[in-house]
Amino acid sequence: MAPRSSSGPGAEPELPEYAGHYRLEAQLGSGGMGVVHLARSGSGMRLAVKVVHAEFARDDEFRGRFQQEVAAARRVSGAFTAPVVDADPEADRPWMATLFIPGPTLAEEVKRNGPMAPGEVRRLMAGLAEALRDIHRVGVVHRDLKPGNVLLAEDGPKVIDFGISRPKDSELRTETGKLIGTPPFMAPEQFRRPREVGPAADVFALGSVIVHAAAGRGPFDSDSPYVVAYQVVHDEPDLTGVPVGLVPLVRRCLAKEPEERPTPDEIMSALRSVAASYDTQTFIPAQRDVPPVEAGEAAEVLGDGVAGRTRRWTRGRVALATGALVLTGSAGIAAAHWPGGEQAAPRVRPMATADRVTEWRSTTLTEGTGTPRCAYGEGEVLCAAPGVAVGLDPGDGTVRWRRSFPGAVWSDPPVLSGGLLQLRDQEGRVTALDPSSGEVRLHRRLPRDTGALYADGTQLVSDTAGRITGVDSASGRTVWRHSLREKGSPRLDAFGTATGGVTAYATAVSADGSGTRVTALDPVSGTERWSARMSGALQPVGVDDRFVYFLAADPVSGDTEAVVRYTVKSGAVRRVPLPAVSHGAQAVVRHGVVYLLATGGGLDAVDTLAGERLWHLETSVSWGSRPVTDGRHLFFSAADGRLLAVDARRGSLTGQTPPRFGSRTDQVSVGPPAPVLARGSVYAAAPDGTVFARDTRDPSGW
Repeated sequence: MAPRSSSGPGAEPELPEYAGHYRLEAQLGSGGMGVVHLARSGSGMRLAVKVVHAEFARDDEFRGRFQQEVAAARRVSGAFTAPVVDADPEADRPWMATLFIPGPTLAEEVKRNGPMAPGEVRRLMAGLAEALRDIHRVGVVHRDLKPGNVLLAEDGPKVIDFGISRPKDSELRTETGKLIGTPPFMAPEQFRRPREVGPAADVFALGSVIVHAAAGRGPFDSDSPYVVAYQVVHDEPDLTGVPVGLVPLVRRCLAKEPEERPTPDEIMSALRSVAASYDTQTFIPAQRDVPPVEAGEAAEVLGDGVAGRTRRWTRGRVALATGALVLTGSAGIAAAHWPGGEQAAPRVRPMATADRVTEWRSTTLTEGTGTPRCAYGEGEVLCAAPGVAVGLDPGDGTVRWRRSFPGAVWSDPPVLSGGLLQLRDQEGRVTALDPSSGEVRLHRRLPRDTGALYADGTQLVSDTAGRITGVDSASGRTVWRHSLREKGSPRLDAFGTATGGVTAYATAVSADGSGTRVTALDPVSGTERWSARMSGALQPVGVDDRFVYFLAADPVSGDTEAVVRYTVKSGAVRRVPLPAVSHGAQAVVRHGVVYLLATGGGLDAVDTLAGERLWHLETSVSWGSRPVTDGRHLFFSAADGRLLAVDARRGSLTGQTPPRFGSRTDQVSVGPPAPVLARGSVYAAAPDGTVFARDTRDPSGW
């Protein structure tokens, strides 16, 4: 196929057919630095690929800037950006590929429909503040936040185009006398001392963007960029049209001196004090009288701040079968992982509809100093938080008992095993409580460098020599020992099937990541059920009656690159590569479909039978918990206290609760605890120290 021609401003006589191995299908737009194309990967995934103009490809300084853009975009790739899939800054025509996200820019939305309603403006400000917090957290300053670089996606605003951003550790410097940015949205220091631009400049731009969204124009408005520059440096902003409740906060964002502006965390905190304001529901522009648009069309914009043309698009949906329930927390299997492992996916008996509870929120358990971690068993919601353990009535959240442990910091969620509530602190001390009263029944200590979990009334403890010890959970008595075939500290996991069987898995990855030894054990007797060595660095994430499912990681980066299904009887292995690597993935399995939630909020459904990814969703979660599922929905918690529900068949967000921050809004937990499913409800906890229950039948009403 011959290269395609283009026309219009910024057009080049011949456009490439491929960028790397991605086929370029259509041109979305062209800007000062390059052309943005709609492209497809070999698996059919849609991408937006920026290819730099030929004239810049020959400029060494530009290549350095483009390398910087790629590096910055990779750092912040996640819930509030278009994630980077691939890039080649060294190619003859440098290029970068990101996931394709349909939706108009804020500039297009305001131009088409006029200023936003007050509620929309507040939600936009909250989303952009959270985005800037995450961008600044990884050491990047955007420096060109403007309406054309804010994409209004289905699940919230996305900040795009890091073409002039600069990591704090970058060696590149702004040239003397050269202004970089867009004048109406630049901070005073970008005109006065561009070499000293820091995160506060992005906060100033945020204030200008919010005025544009609320009033349809910026706080400094003139046809002349020179006049705008003077106004930015010397004049007071025009905040006419900004919702009254937001005026003081926006004015602070537009302060002339950087040190007088709030941080993104302070903005988020201030928004929570604005009545009925701070929530992070899916962004849906209000309906207005506008010319009709054909069904299935959406404005698409990606890269270089260039508005793409309105294009027809269809989001694929694949139905998933539903069946037996595999959930979290029961007497059958309860798992907790300490050094050497993470929490596994236990199961729980599904409860009848009549057992459903009313929605409730508990009193604060920890005075906002930590997120409680919970399990379900013995007819109670059992929770542990710094210095305390409690038993809650699952029907209304009433505290049935409370036990204080001054100074104790628990290393993992509580576990019900051997009829006792098992807790372990960071010093290795294990305390077992009566789950009905909170009375202490047992004390023991484990070495700090051991891994452990509970399964079928047994605590399994591993050491660095490859030995596993089985301890009776009720008495603390050692009942068996097993030596693995390979030395080294194994990871311990345990999973139960719908038919009631429970198996413990010890996995040991080779030093070079080329292979993994998996040993399946009977947790009660310690008998080895089977052992196999498989290629790659594998982590088990779920089972059913015939298969064990693994995530396969890149041995260097540790990012998940494939899902692996192992057939226990035959030893057959099926590997399903992911279209894009998943960083920090946590997963749950149901009927052969593996659901992966990555750091940054990317959620994928991979069908191991069909050997393909069913759907992908970018959620508004920077740090999420391991997901759980009841077959109809996936549930997971966010670090800000939100509980989210996603349709398991369609991959669409169906509901979420408001954020519930603790007393320290500048501290966000990186690993929020997974929610618990029981009695037809989902139980979750938040950084403000509360536990709450929601009905699983209709998350849209949350």
